[in-house]
Formats: sequence, C-alpha cells, structure tokens
Amino acid sequence: MTYSIVARDAETGELGVAVQSRAFSVGAVVPWAEPGVGAVATQALGERSYGPLGLALLQAGKRPEQALAGLVAADDDSPVRQVAMIGVDGTVAVHTGADCIPEAGHVAGDGFSAQANMCRAAVWEAMAETYTSAHAPLADRLLAALDAAEAAGGDFRGRQSAALIVCPAEGYRWDRVSDLRVEDHADPLAELRRLLGMEQAYRRINATEHDRARIAEEAGLPELDRTTAALFDAASDGDLERARSLLAPLIADEPRWAEVARWAARRGLAPDPERLLDNG
Repeated sequence: MTYSIVARDAETGELGVAVQSRAFSVGAVVPWAEPGVGAVATQALGERSYGPLGLALLQAGKRPEQALAGLVAADDDSPVRQVAMIGVDGTVAVHTGADCIPEAGHVAGDGFSAQANMCRAAVWEAMAETYTSAHAPLADRLLAALDAAEAAGGDFRGRQSAALIVCPAEGYRWDRVSDLRVEDHADPLAELRRLLGMEQAYRRINATEHDRARIAEEAGLPELDRTTAALFDAASDGDLERARSLLAPLIADEPRWAEVARWAARRGLAPDPERLLDNG
C-alpha cells in the first residue's frame, strides 16, 4: 500500500531507500539500509523482519536474489508481500507477490529498483525514469523519484507519511548520510524535502569555518541557529564587537549561554571567553 525506491549510487557507493504511503509512520516498517551491506524496502502487507533478516543475509555473503528467495520461501504470506533488496555492488532482487492489492509491480534497473502497490503502473515507471535521468546526490535523486511517482498518481488512497535513509558506502552499521521520517503530514514529500534541506545545511555549517550565517539563512533554519551561526562566523573572523553584540541578547535571555561561550573557547571555536564576554 506504498511506493518506494532502493538504490546504490555508482559514484559514491552510498545506499538508500525512499518511500511514501497513505499509512501512518511508513518509515518504521519499509526502509532498511546498512553501510557496506545493502538496502531493503518491505511493503504491501509489509513484514518488518524482511529488513533486518535481509541485511543479515547480505552481511553473511548471500547475494540479493539468494537472500530474498530464502525469505520468501519461509513466508507463508509471501503472496501479499512486496520486497526489494539491493546489494553493496548494486545487484538487485525484487518480489511482488501475486496477491498484492492491484495494481502492483516494479521496475529493476542498473543499481536500483522502483516498486509500488495500490498504484497505477505509471507510478513505478515514472520513478525509474526520473531516477535514472537525474544528476544529483543520491538523497535528492531518491526524492525526485518519489515526486515523479506522486505526479503519476501515487497511492490511490492519498498520502500521509514518507521516509528517507541514505548510508555511506562504508562505516558502522548505524552511520547515516540522511535519516529522515515524516510520520503524519498533509504533504509528506514537501515536508521530507524541507527536512533534507535543513539536514544538508546543518552538515555544511558543521564542515566550514566561514559563511555559516549565509548557509543558515538560505536554508531557512530557526532564528536561534541563524544567530549562533553568525556568532561563530564573527568569532572565527576575530570580529569581537559583532560577536559580543550577538551573544549579549542570548545571555540576557538565558545566562547559561556564557558557559557555552567558555566551552567553545576551550574547543578552539571562539576567542578567549573573557574577551568575548566582556560587556556581554
């Protein structure tokens, strides 16, 4: 009762899953991914165990078609399941059960699989076409595929929740590039894209020593984040007067900001705290 896409970015090796549904909290069931292992989408009458068990089988050395075949064979309700797996090398396996609510189907291509149920065939075809023609980071390509699915008709019941997981090519099992969920929203894809923009902005802010205020402003981050970004920019540039002017209202509203300034100084993120706090 959902549409989703699993994929591997050929350039970065990132693995990802994106999904939208007219069901509450779809991100708690459908998307699974692990660095250096693979990704799984389990939907229709979704069985969550396909996610962790599928990843465990991939981790143990099974190819996606072997892992999926084993899980389907052990599941008496496999005719109502729809499951896609992708391995760390981009190999794909997909199962759309014969008793999934129509229309149900999938398109598997080089390094991706798009699948849907309770949708028209145009939905999974649109996902595949958009994903393969997009040129952007994996998270953005996955969301573009979901947008195309919605434009092609989406889940005929409507929309409610969405989720996105992207993990790096290598790392600890909990490492994520993106991990976002919209549990209940009138326009979950728009909300998911807004959250992705914020996530990407925070990542850029943490990776730079300059222009943090501009990044925060362009991303529409909350006022406190914009202020602290400008504060750290001023401190990094040695503009103590501006840094003090930004810090003083924060301390006036919450005195514990003074301790934050001292902590930042100890970490080398701000000048000597007494200079920064002078007249603050």
